[in-house]
Amino acid sequence: MLPTVDDVLQLDAVRRGQPHVVAGADRTGNRVRWVHVAEVTDIAHLLHGGELVLTTGIALPDEPERLRAYIADLAEVGVSGLMIELGRRYASVLPPALTAAAEEFGLPVIVLAHEPAFVDITESLHARIVQEQYAELRASEQLHEIFTQLSVEGASTDEVVRQVAALGGHPVVLENLAHQVLAADAGGADPSELLSAWETRSRAVRPGRRTGYDEASGWLVTMVGARGEDWGRLIIDLGAPPSPRETVLVERAATTLALGRLLDRHAEGLERQAHGTIIARILAHAYSDPQEAAARARALGVPLSGRRLLGAVLRHRGPASSAPPVGELSQLAETAAAACKDARLAALVGVLDEGGPHARVGVLASLPARADVETALAEVATRIRAQSGGTVMAAGSVVETIRDVRRSFLEAEQVADVAARGSGARLFYRLPDLRLRGLLHLLRDDARVQTFVERELGPLLEYDAERGGDLTRILELYLESGRNKAVAAQRAHLSRPAFYERLRRIERVLDADLDDVESCVSLHVALLALSSVRWERS
Repeated sequence: MLPTVDDVLQLDAVRRGQPHVVAGADRTGNRVRWVHVAEVTDIAHLLHGGELVLTTGIALPDEPERLRAYIADLAEVGVSGLMIELGRRYASVLPPALTAAAEEFGLPVIVLAHEPAFVDITESLHARIVQEQYAELRASEQLHEIFTQLSVEGASTDEVVRQVAALGGHPVVLENLAHQVLAADAGGADPSELLSAWETRSRAVRPGRRTGYDEASGWLVTMVGARGEDWGRLIIDLGAPPSPRETVLVERAATTLALGRLLDRHAEGLERQAHGTIIARILAHAYSDPQEAAARARALGVPLSGRRLLGAVLRHRGPASSAPPVGELSQLAETAAAACKDARLAALVGVLDEGGPHARVGVLASLPARADVETALAEVATRIRAQSGGTVMAAGSVVETIRDVRRSFLEAEQVADVAARGSGARLFYRLPDLRLRGLLHLLRDDARVQTFVERELGPLLEYDAERGGDLTRILELYLESGRNKAVAAQRAHLSRPAFYERLRRIERVLDADLDDVESCVSLHVALLALSSVRWERS
């Protein structure tokens, strides 16, 4: 950071001259870019701004009008200050016309009561400036290295924002053009306070340039986008005018975010990422205070406080190991988000456990007190079904607080796992819809259930394993057909005599009577439980 006029006054070479500010005392915070010694009055056209001009005043005119013009020219070009040595031209005081003009044009003027060595001043100040510029250059190089590495590693939006907050030591927010928060790091401050009434506060901040500082809010703001298409703003809550390093920091981070979005063409939208992050952190109890989760969701336009909350899961039919590619889940998430919006249902929607074997779309619905849950779910599910066939939607119980959201999601995921195995045509599923199959799925890890399965079906499973047979499947078809042998034989693609012979073999292996209702019920329950266990392993 370049030194100010105040910093110059503290240099030993200057203090030896006993400096005294005689005009423009309120502007001594001006930055000094360079030092220029000049005795002529027509020097302004040779300057570029930011210079501290040193002079003995020996060539300054006597006429007040010409002194005023001299000061006006220096102020217009943007010099940071004027330092005049007393003793050669002016014995002890400057002409009133000069100081009055300096006050008028806001130009700091310093007199030196004792004769200094201008070379000492220029040498020490230039050394300070060069040192500061080198430090800025090194800091800029370090920022470039850090954000280049983040780009190469494909860092997430949250990680980039975290790095900005850590490097800058201030709260950072990434928002979209609708002023909804896509990512935020409070930098040790209270996240709820940072995001309070975010949209209203953000809309009032319009710096007027691509990167600018807003004095009223204390925000340093830069646009984020590439190829002429902006999609968001990156904001650092500084509370004071930015340093050059902070400006470089926010702009370099914005470039990294824009590049990441261009390269990651198959990733879900940033809004979906932001939604998914909040849901995942709620499920993991990662927020120390539920109000932080509420504040972050509210900043995305989804109120959670004082609402009825419901977790829902969307996944494709089939075992978890056959989860679709991330791109398909991302598209399903976008479809679900659009469906919620069309149905006027406030909800967070995002991909959970992305890239893992249990990846699915999570929906955290926020319902008004009087909303009908079944109607709301039906409207959303109908819209999703129209856009994405082969999708199962399952919902958990309604809860009243953010702390209970995890319970609702766990229930929804269990329901989805069971529903995904069947071929039912319901728009959505809830726990009461699954009946016995759902109960057995919930109990699939219970050792007593597994013991029951082995006791009922163990001999038949061993028989099939040893001989490569299909008697277990034949028994399942028979029981699923309501013990209608003709229908079961047709589904098994066997003649009736061949099918009957297999049933007799099953009876011998299990030592059971397939005409006995109770035996068949017991075997059917065991098969359903076995299916749940095998499904989990797949």
